[in-house]
Amino acid sequence: MNKKITFVLVLALAAFLVMGSASAGLFDFLGGDSGNTVKIGYLPSDHDAALFVADAQGLYKNKGIETELVQFNNGGDLMTAMASGDVDVGYVGISPVLSSKSAGVPVKVISAAQTEGSGIIVNNNSGINDAQGLKGKTIATPGDASIQHVLLASYLEDNGMSLNDINESAMKVPSINDALKTGNLPAAITFQPYVSLGTTDDGIKELADSSEILPGHPCCVVVASEDFLKNHKDTAKDIVAIHENATNFINEKVQSGKTAEVVKLLPEDIVADPAAEADSLQSFPFISGLDTLYKANVDAFQELEVDLGILNKTIPQEDLYWQA
Repeated sequence: MNKKITFVLVLALAAFLVMGSASAGLFDFLGGDSGNTVKIGYLPSDHDAALFVADAQGLYKNKGIETELVQFNNGGDLMTAMASGDVDVGYVGISPVLSSKSAGVPVKVISAAQTEGSGIIVNNNSGINDAQGLKGKTIATPGDASIQHVLLASYLEDNGMSLNDINESAMKVPSINDALKTGNLPAAITFQPYVSLGTTDDGIKELADSSEILPGHPCCVVVASEDFLKNHKDTAKDIVAIHENATNFINEKVQSGKTAEVVKLLPEDIVADPAAEADSLQSFPFISGLDTLYKANVDAFQELEVDLGILNKTIPQEDLYWQA
C-alpha cells in the first residue's frame, strides 16, 4: 500500500477515536450516560428488598444499566463510601443520610424505600421484660450512625431514661442473633429480617417493635451522590422508576398472599429461614416516591433527632431531595 495513503488512514482513524472520546465526554458533560457501571450500596436487610427484586428480575439490564451491588454492615459505612465516591447510589437509612448531609456530604434522597421494620430483641434469660429492664445492660446496634440508634434513644427517653443508662455496643448485624442465643449479649435493636429470625428461636423474644416505638417512622431511602445525579440524570430517573416497579411488585405479592414469590428473589445470605423471611416482608410497608406526607414525616423525624442531640439542626427539603 502507498505510504502516503497508509499515513492518511492512520490519521483518519486517530481522529475518529479522539472525536469519539470527546463525544463521550461531551455526552457526560451534558448530563448523558456513558454506560459506566453504577455502584449501588446496600445493607444485608430486606428493607432493601426492592433493590434485590429489581436485580433478580433484570430490571436494570432491561434499561441498559450495568450495576455492581456492594454490601455494607451499616448505613454509616455506606455513606462514608458515598462521600469518597466509591458508591453512586445507596439503599440506606434516613438517619445516616441526615448525618452525612449535615457534615456537608453532597448527596440527595431520590426516593423513599420503606418505613418501620426494626425491633428490640432480648435473650429470654436476660431478665429483661420491659424498658426498665434495659437499664445498665449492654445493647447492640448496627452503629451510632444507624436509624436503630435513633430508635433506641427515643425508646429510652419515652421510658424516662437515656443512652447514658445503657451500654451501647456496635455489632455486625448478622452476628447479633448468635450473640443473643449464646447469652453473650442480653439485648439488641436490629432491622428485619433479623427481628423475625430472632423470634423463631425459643431463646429470643421481641421486646418492642419500631412500629410501637415510633409509629410510621421513615426508615430506608434511596440516595445518590450529587455528582452522579448531575452527570447521569437519565440513569437516575430510570433507577427511580425501577425502584417503583419493584416496590409495586412486592406489595402486590404480599397483598395477594404470594409473599413466597418475593422471598425466592432475595439473596441467600438474607433468607436464612423462608418462613421467617415471609413474616418479615409482611411486617412493614414498602413505599416509593417522595410525596408531601412522606417529607413531612421526615421533617418530624429530623426534629426528633435534634431533640435527642443527634442532629444539630434540621435540613431544608430543597437541600435534602432531588428534583429531577
